[in-house]
Amino acid sequence: MGQVTHVHESPHVIFMAPSLPLDIRAFAGNPKIKMKEAMESILFTAALLLSSHVFLTSAAGPSVIVVGAGFSGISAAKTLSDAGITNIVILEATNRIGGRICKVPFAGLNVEKGANWVEGVNGDKINPIWTISNQLNLKKYYSDYSKLSSNTYKEGGGLYDAAEIQSLIDTADEVSNASEQYSNSLPTSGRGDISILASQRLQNHVPSSAAEMVVDYYNFDYEFAEPPRVTSLQNTVPLATFANFGEDVYFVADQRGYESVVYHVAHQFLKTNKDGTIVDPRLILNKVVRAIEHYPSGVTVKTEDGSVYRADYVIVSVSLGVLQSKLIQFVPKLPEWKILAIYEFDMAIYTKIFIKFPSSFWPTGNGTQFFLYASDRRGYYAVWQHFEREYPGAHVLLVTVTDDESRRIEQQPDSVTKAEAMEVLREMFGKNIPEATDIFVPRWWSDRFYKGTFSNWPIGVNRYEYDQIRAPVGRVYFTGEHTSEHYNGYVHGAYLAGIDSANILIKCIKTGDCKYVVKAKDE
Repeated sequence: MGQVTHVHESPHVIFMAPSLPLDIRAFAGNPKIKMKEAMESILFTAALLLSSHVFLTSAAGPSVIVVGAGFSGISAAKTLSDAGITNIVILEATNRIGGRICKVPFAGLNVEKGANWVEGVNGDKINPIWTISNQLNLKKYYSDYSKLSSNTYKEGGGLYDAAEIQSLIDTADEVSNASEQYSNSLPTSGRGDISILASQRLQNHVPSSAAEMVVDYYNFDYEFAEPPRVTSLQNTVPLATFANFGEDVYFVADQRGYESVVYHVAHQFLKTNKDGTIVDPRLILNKVVRAIEHYPSGVTVKTEDGSVYRADYVIVSVSLGVLQSKLIQFVPKLPEWKILAIYEFDMAIYTKIFIKFPSSFWPTGNGTQFFLYASDRRGYYAVWQHFEREYPGAHVLLVTVTDDESRRIEQQPDSVTKAEAMEVLREMFGKNIPEATDIFVPRWWSDRFYKGTFSNWPIGVNRYEYDQIRAPVGRVYFTGEHTSEHYNGYVHGAYLAGIDSANILIKCIKTGDCKYVVKAKDE
């Protein structure tokens, strides 16, 4: 098998170096090698492959390109390395690893632009992210949502009576329990799946008032980033993350960043210097992959800057949103069944907006951290959180929006978003509250390297389409949170999916068994 090789592409000629022990990248960084010798070697290797894509045998072992250094890509690369497959190159479009796990500076703090919680704790099984975060002693805080009934605000001002909201919460729980029983009665193939909204309608429960809608929004949109009318019942009720790992969630508020869990995994197989900075040449940042050519004998990956990389296999760990976009061209095109599976899943948008104030004006103390705003407009600045424990003295609020509200907000200036949020806060806490000084609005949907935040299982797809979205196409393998059978959309889903996809490739390499079985639609 061959090494991962890198060559430069000119407008007229592409030199595709074969899999020889010679690594052409060395010429660029070693001034002692004469240019004449370099060109002679390049021309020689190019001549060998001028009319073919055949890889030559090398002692280096099988070569793999991993596209994307998010948690799935890093997890997959480590799994390959642990299996002795170390001839890898990781191509990352941005200037960092971690993908949608990303800290950003805001008002003197580091806050999480993307993933923020360890979800699924204190259950029968141990969430692997909980284990890693504890090994790193990351600061985490239990999120207590139990007092929402006492902290739900009316549109126009004032609090709802706690008993009224608690009654709505209890009714929603009863409907959810009945929906779970119905979900468990459906065929395991998912063939008879319905939407969450359809299951609510079966029980004559369709949230319509502002108070009912905000409770419903908290239960579903706040978790899945899409409304019940499009979200699969069978794949979310019950939700495997909480059923398997426990119902508790912990907010990561460590100034090192939640991304520390990704670096922890990366440091186990990538070389670092004394201060922990990754210096392994196999990780190449700022490489935007634009084309993946795949053949029976290998793969060629081309990046936006004109670089060309060749290997035996490629693992594509980009987001579902990127797969649904035109950022990466596959040559030849992916088969129709694969394209259809990719398009059938949803890439949802979950936007966490941080707002800084000169002083705090909201209630603090036990049972006040989370509060709701019940608007007639579903999802309009609905779920709020303060950080009395996590960031003491910071005077920062977090409001979460999703789906259409996220798209709308991404397309308007931050000043408009701040004004809208301030109007809502003044309805909740009075007109004399101080003006916000800073605001941070992530734009995941607009970012061509993500095109959203995480995947959601919509109604109409089942286990058959899931198997297809995970299935390799020849020498092209796929991973990402969207390929996690039970935990799509979660950090642990991304981590476990990388391991799973890498093991599928390892089986192919080590045993020659490269078949991937997709069960029939109704099995």
